[in-house]
Amino acid sequence: MAITSANQLELLQTAEAVAREKMIDPGLVIEAMEESLARAAKSRYGAEMDIRVKIDRKTGRANFTRVRTVVEDDAVENYQAQLTVAQAKQYLPDPKVGDEIVDEVPPVDMGRIAAQSAKQVILQKVREAERDRQYDEFKDRAGSIINGVVKREEYGNIIVDIGRGEGILRRNDKIGRESYRNGDRIRCYIKDVRREARGPQIFLSRTAPEFMAELFKMEVPEIYDGIIEIKRVARDPGSRAKIAVISYDNSIDPVGACVGMRGSRVQAVVNELQGEKIDIIPWNEDQATFLVNALQPAEVSKVVIDEEAGKIEVVVPEEQLSLAIGRRGQNVRLASQLTGLDIDIMTEEEESQRRQAEFAERTKLFMDTLDLDEFFAQLLVSEGFTTLEEVAYVDLDELLSIEGVDESTAEELQARARDHIEEQNRKALEAARALGVEDSLIAFEGLTPQMIEALAKDGVKTLEDFATLADWEIAGGWTTVNGERVKDDGILEKFDVGLEEAQNMVMTARVMLGWVDPTELEAGDEEAGEAEGAEEEAGA
Repeated sequence: MAITSANQLELLQTAEAVAREKMIDPGLVIEAMEESLARAAKSRYGAEMDIRVKIDRKTGRANFTRVRTVVEDDAVENYQAQLTVAQAKQYLPDPKVGDEIVDEVPPVDMGRIAAQSAKQVILQKVREAERDRQYDEFKDRAGSIINGVVKREEYGNIIVDIGRGEGILRRNDKIGRESYRNGDRIRCYIKDVRREARGPQIFLSRTAPEFMAELFKMEVPEIYDGIIEIKRVARDPGSRAKIAVISYDNSIDPVGACVGMRGSRVQAVVNELQGEKIDIIPWNEDQATFLVNALQPAEVSKVVIDEEAGKIEVVVPEEQLSLAIGRRGQNVRLASQLTGLDIDIMTEEEESQRRQAEFAERTKLFMDTLDLDEFFAQLLVSEGFTTLEEVAYVDLDELLSIEGVDESTAEELQARARDHIEEQNRKALEAARALGVEDSLIAFEGLTPQMIEALAKDGVKTLEDFATLADWEIAGGWTTVNGERVKDDGILEKFDVGLEEAQNMVMTARVMLGWVDPTELEAGDEEAGEAEGAEEEAGA
């Protein structure tokens, strides 16, 4: 197939038709044609030649040229596309490195294979341009709701026509019992828009918590206007959901506004989500109050929060236990997602048994270590003493405030407690030294002998070893894996060492070793303090 005057205009007409069909710039199609013709010419004249093709945008005439670049004498690598300054003098009066010599070459006759190759190049370029156009159009629409039409199903994934592009609703982003046929209208949340070498770029979802939030924004004008804010959403898609809302206008009830007259607003969202039951909960800054609301309809007797561990204990009456947990643990799971805390639910009887077990354990500790009778040990526990250290180092007046304890008894108690602690410290240090702990770690301020022994058992035997630890390795922490919070045990966690304390100890060790410049730390602390002050002023 030669590019003759008979089909020159057909190139432009074809480019216009393809551009119209794919909704892309005609210039991109012509550039693809130029590249495909250049490839065909290289297969005819030689792959090492730099053949370029330019199609006139008005006449459709394809101009074939061979380009050679002037390079340094010792830089010639391709004799077909490069030439030296001396060689270039026969073509240019005063050639310089970087100049190009352009010679027109005859158009090529494209055989069947060359034509097929040219077609593939054009199709590939058109597909790339189409994907770029889709990305540019939809990249700013991520996080919004879009209406589309089901186009087809591929391996459980739904391909959705969303106007000037296609989106994909993956199997795990569909509500479980939903099924669609070609031509069905569908409403989805644009979860992500990203560039990909192949396949779809627009990822849709009907299970994302944000989808429910956006649906409420469409149904409740107060949310759209910012008077009511959706703080958090937790969903078990297709079954049940909890949504926490707050009103910034005291005259507007956030729950009532979201429910609507006779439940009209919430029912519209329920219908869109295939009957998913929705609990609308008032948001509260106080975690305990918010959790009590989140566990509705169950009644809660007591809440105990461990903020450092990110856990919360909830005590409920026996008859409320199944309601608080919910079918297959659904109610407590959604409440946990909503609050961001691990929730342990127990009955009042279970909590009483646990308290009795703790009381008995502490009583036995004082009986064994202080050589006390059961009554006296129970008296100490009931007065709030939980450890030997509290007895040994508490102000003497606190022991004297216990009924029946005189000064000599209090002093004897403290002496026994201190003797036992010193003996335990001596044994711990001996064990640590036997494990190979160096004096640099033993002398480090803030570590007790028991802590040093625990570190040694974990392979931390020098100050350098300690300085390389992360704060969570010392104090423990929580990691989210596949949506589940997983506990990371810390070496010194059983000694009640918190994350902040662990971080301070590690930084102190690094300063002592000369790994960190203390002046830089001070500068960083000052900057953090100034930033915090600025935030407080802005808030005021």
